[in-house]
Amino acid sequence: MTDLDTRPAVDWLALGAVTVTVISWASAFVAIRGVGESFGAGPLALGRLLIGSVALGAIVLVRRQWVKPNRTQWLQIISIGVFWFGIYNVALNAAEQRVDAGTTSMIIQIGPILVALFAGLLLGEGFPKWLVIGAGIAFAGAVMVGVVTAVTTTSTTKTDADFLGIALCLVSAVTYAIGVLSQKPVLRTIPGLQVTWMACTIGAVCTLPFAPALLDDLGSASAGATGGLIYLGLVPTALAFSTWAYALTRMNAGKLGITTYAVPPITITLAWLLLGEVPHYLAVVGGVICLVGVGLSRRR
Repeated sequence: MTDLDTRPAVDWLALGAVTVTVISWASAFVAIRGVGESFGAGPLALGRLLIGSVALGAIVLVRRQWVKPNRTQWLQIISIGVFWFGIYNVALNAAEQRVDAGTTSMIIQIGPILVALFAGLLLGEGFPKWLVIGAGIAFAGAVMVGVVTAVTTTSTTKTDADFLGIALCLVSAVTYAIGVLSQKPVLRTIPGLQVTWMACTIGAVCTLPFAPALLDDLGSASAGATGGLIYLGLVPTALAFSTWAYALTRMNAGKLGITTYAVPPITITLAWLLLGEVPHYLAVVGGVICLVGVGLSRRR
């Protein structure tokens, strides 16, 4: 009998961690749109990662729990930092300057499908029936949310989707998948907080060339935009990536990835409340379909 066999049917701690992650990441889409007028894609990524690294580093220092990574684990952590924290953040920020939030969230949901596919092939997680069914339903809901939002004109939609914007969304999806698949093995022996801090710091180092532009943007940014940048560093980065790592130690990568299909409907709701962006009723229906798919994917 394994440790997994002795766990309760519902791991409430993992479920709570997933909930924090999903809500935080959904809010990031809204925050990025809100501060995108004040910060360029690269500077925004650097500022967010620097703040996240400092916050996480302080906690790591206080807890004093450190496991020395071996060569393979270093490569995995570097992969997480470069792809998921570095490239992903720059690509996502740039994408949201060209593509509306609904379309962005829809395309990025290709990432969880890649995670589920390669987790089954490479990590030995297999393809449970309900995971496949739930993933398909959730993806259909995400497509519905994205398509409806993309074709609905509102005063807060920045631009129509273009080829470069779609390509940047795809880069975000692929780098997200690479990050998750690299993270799962290393979390077996190294604390999630340590992995998250190391990867966040590596991502910050990768985006250091944007430091001069960040200083320029900070000089002209409003207090609200600067506050949004700080929020992105503390909540969707430091907090959410830590709760994600915790959940990933207690759940299969494929099943956990599917839970992010709850992000698009939450993003639409937050954009409605905070940005005054009223969603189309079909987007609401698509959001409900996403949540149904997530629920089904968790069945045994």
